[in-house]
Amino acid sequence: MKSIIPFVLLALLSCNNAKETMLMPGAYNMLSSSVFDGEKDTTYTTLKEFKIFTYDYMMYVNISPADSVSRFGIGAYSANSGKVIESIIYGATDSAASSNPASFTLVIEKTDKGYKQVIPELVSRGKKYRLTEDYETVSTAVKTPLDGAWKQTKSYRIKGMDTVIQNVTQFKTFFAGHFMFGHTYKDSINRLHTGIGYGTFEFNGKDKLKEHVETTTYYQIRGKDVDIDIEMNGTDAYKQTITNTDGTKDVEEYQLLKK
Repeated sequence: MKSIIPFVLLALLSCNNAKETMLMPGAYNMLSSSVFDGEKDTTYTTLKEFKIFTYDYMMYVNISPADSVSRFGIGAYSANSGKVIESIIYGATDSAASSNPASFTLVIEKTDKGYKQVIPELVSRGKKYRLTEDYETVSTAVKTPLDGAWKQTKSYRIKGMDTVIQNVTQFKTFFAGHFMFGHTYKDSINRLHTGIGYGTFEFNGKDKLKEHVETTTYYQIRGKDVDIDIEMNGTDAYKQTITNTDGTKDVEEYQLLKK
């Protein structure tokens, strides 16, 4: 899997709803991924992947239990005649990331549980492959002020009177009762790292958010709830604050992505 699937997921993962196949924006969980190399099909069912489609943007995150490699991508999309065109603006996998715009065309088919996407032809190391992925819908009808795709504009930690700026590239998406985040950062030796997470969320009142983290790169919050204070700045910006057990506060500011 490490020789083919990571390349596929970094470069081309994701798709969305074609109106002709009645696939609406929402939240989707991947059931399986199959790669055909021209001679045989190989199917993978252990890779954890989740996708959220807002009305204008799509985002996916995934993690491989076999090697703990995390990946994510985000971009705008359009749908027409059973095909989806994704315009990726940022993608990362493990220690590699790219902000170079990339456009991909995917074939979408409605299924009883959700949808199937097919990338008919992709090339890795000079060889052509076909990637087929099946997804089930897990959407809910809940709507909140946070629904949409967001880019982090500022991140910092407050400890007493000290404020430490954190250099992180992060995106976050809320929709259909689910959320996900994907980010990259560099360590002390300038090596890039990728982290992801996803789950469900509850928006309580105007300023309280509870995220139920189902899957993530970080064991500290995996399977746990995270309480977050929210400050909305109109409809296109917000600030979130997490108060840690040691009294420090992690603050992140976001701007809504628009086409």
